[in-house]
Amino acid sequence: MQVTPFYDKHTACLNCKVPFTTTKVRSRFVRVSSTDSDFKPNYLDPAVNPLFYNIAVCPTCGFSFTDDFSPNFAQGTKEQIESMITAGWKPHSLGGIREIEEAISSYKLGYLSAMVKKEKALTIAGITIRTAWLYRIQENHEEEHRFLTLARNLYEEAYIAGDHIGTQMSETRVLYMVAECSLRIGDSEKATQFFSKIIENQRTSTEPQLIELAKERWQEMRQQKK
Repeated sequence: MQVTPFYDKHTACLNCKVPFTTTKVRSRFVRVSSTDSDFKPNYLDPAVNPLFYNIAVCPTCGFSFTDDFSPNFAQGTKEQIESMITAGWKPHSLGGIREIEEAISSYKLGYLSAMVKKEKALTIAGITIRTAWLYRIQENHEEEHRFLTLARNLYEEAYIAGDHIGTQMSETRVLYMVAECSLRIGDSEKATQFFSKIIENQRTSTEPQLIELAKERWQEMRQQKK
């Protein structure tokens, strides 16, 4: 039997608890050809893009989530999900192979779900930066800029709140994302401020490659200003 790059993952909705399947990509089929300076991976085979499948969309209630979502719901949140998401949702599946438009739809549902549920800023930043990446693939610069701006603001909020503590994301990487997104949206003042923070803290960082990348980007920015 031929193994395809895609498989069905059985899960259950965090909100309504109804079981459903969502598509994932087998890691052995994933081949990265290059990485952009904001860590967007570029894949050798554009048809096998794990980014498309990061969000699980409940076919029953429309609530959409990633593996980073907390299982806990604050009091009154489920009622808000009902009125703001489920009330306008026509039950359908976003499982199966996704085209880029379906992937973008899933991220927008994930963003709305995360905002209504009041997920951590770091979790929501992860959704918005990936949405920006999908728009970059489409060369839709206006929407990419919009989602990079959202991501920058959320990463800064996450840094202030210390959201990264206890996650796989280091403080240096959060600082870098604020700086890099700022640079990409044309806010050189904020980019300078946050690249400087990284370089100042280089002695205590355990990520020398990230420090070097920050220095490179800072130099590039200074060259562009001349």
